[in-house]
Amino acid sequence: MPRLFTACLLAGLALSAPLAAGAQAQTLRFGLMEDPDALDPTLARTFAGRMVFAALCDKLVDIGPDLKPVPQLATGWAWSEDQKSLTLTLRPNVRFHDGEPLDAAAVKYSLERHLRLPGSQRRGEIAPVDTVEAVDALTVRVDLKTPFAPLLAQFTDRAGMIVSPKAAERLGDKFATAPVCAGPYKFVERVPQDRIVVERFDDYWNKDAVQIRRIEFRPIPDTTVRLTNLRAGQLDLIERLAPTDLPQVKRDPKLKVGQAYELGFSGVVFNTAREGSPVADPRVRAAFEAAIDRNAITQVVYNGEYLAGNQWVSPKNPNYVTEHPVPKRDVAKAKAFLKEAGIEKPSITLMVYANNDAPQVGQVIQAMTREAGFDVKLQATDFTTSLDQADKGNFEAYLYNWSGRPDPDGNTYSFLACKTPLNYSRYCNQEADSAMNAERLTSDPAARKAAWKRLADRVLTDKPLVYLFHRRLLWAYSQKLTGFGEYPDGLVRFTGLKLD
Repeated sequence: MPRLFTACLLAGLALSAPLAAGAQAQTLRFGLMEDPDALDPTLARTFAGRMVFAALCDKLVDIGPDLKPVPQLATGWAWSEDQKSLTLTLRPNVRFHDGEPLDAAAVKYSLERHLRLPGSQRRGEIAPVDTVEAVDALTVRVDLKTPFAPLLAQFTDRAGMIVSPKAAERLGDKFATAPVCAGPYKFVERVPQDRIVVERFDDYWNKDAVQIRRIEFRPIPDTTVRLTNLRAGQLDLIERLAPTDLPQVKRDPKLKVGQAYELGFSGVVFNTAREGSPVADPRVRAAFEAAIDRNAITQVVYNGEYLAGNQWVSPKNPNYVTEHPVPKRDVAKAKAFLKEAGIEKPSITLMVYANNDAPQVGQVIQAMTREAGFDVKLQATDFTTSLDQADKGNFEAYLYNWSGRPDPDGNTYSFLACKTPLNYSRYCNQEADSAMNAERLTSDPAARKAAWKRLADRVLTDKPLVYLFHRRLLWAYSQKLTGFGEYPDGLVRFTGLKLD
């Protein structure tokens, strides 16, 4: 399949060779690891989709390389004294791709759409929002049911993306087929599993910073194929370069590398509600963790470029709970847990992404846990299907990656709070919920740190997820591409980029 895809890609690009060199230079060809899901910021949930949204949809607030919020569609913001109301001042003279004005009414519409649209993936992210008021054309007030410290951080991602009310009403549940936002690029076409094409929006509020005329996002799951096409000049930029390919890219004078540790995590999600499955027993989950050597996984599969971790943020993050360091492998302890559970030879099916590295991680886990008595069977599943299976609860264990959010709440609440959208583990614990609610209610760093400690005490005991490592985000790109910046959210900022 990868060879066929490469041949088709190279043949297709060869047809465009007669185009004028200047026209070619104005098209950025970006190789993605996956084909994104729905191009609707309310419904979307994939990291690859966020790559495309970075071109299509501006947010109320962005983040800088230091993770601090910076203005985008909102030029300023202020909290009320009781921390239950956030007032945003909008940028004037901003238009959507359909020419409609982006004003307070449009912001109100989008935020309410996030809260009410069936299937919304944003509802849990901004659930404390009570009402949204368009105070005047350029002023929005967001009133909360309770104080909610992560709100501004949520607005730096899809919850802060504003769509055209006119287009959303006209297209209804087909909005993802022709999304209309207010980003630097407008949607042109999508051919599933082949390409997504966007073009520069000439009425963009910051149009002078947009130098590249056209972007073609090309999903190429095979990391070797992505790199081969980059080196052949058929792509200009690729994301998630394989760590094992990093040395050769660094040696190539025609290529450059960008890198940053991600904000999120990779780990194994257990379906704690799976009747009759060994993973429903927390002692089996504890045994599974005890049988694993996280550092060995990162060394064997990722050339030591990834960082071993056991929490929702990495050990380098200031919010890491130091009282719970990364545990060492202990096979004897794993066997003892299984004996206590009365399941000394548990059989578990581990769903992994059908890409280059996830099956390798699965094989290492398979070998390690076998020494403790586990029989782990691997089920390689394409990315979007795996999410669908997780939604439906059709899995036992799931090797899952989360790209992460600037505030740790974005790595915890939707995964661990009772009945939240990304709670694939079906975990529900009142102590954990209490801790997460506590961190949301205050902006005081010490109080939030204490809440994270309480959450770690509970969740790292129950183990609905076993966190494994944190990826080093690696990009490779042509030396012809300038203006590339490294951001810890792993997203490319297309403003400022230039192809020479």
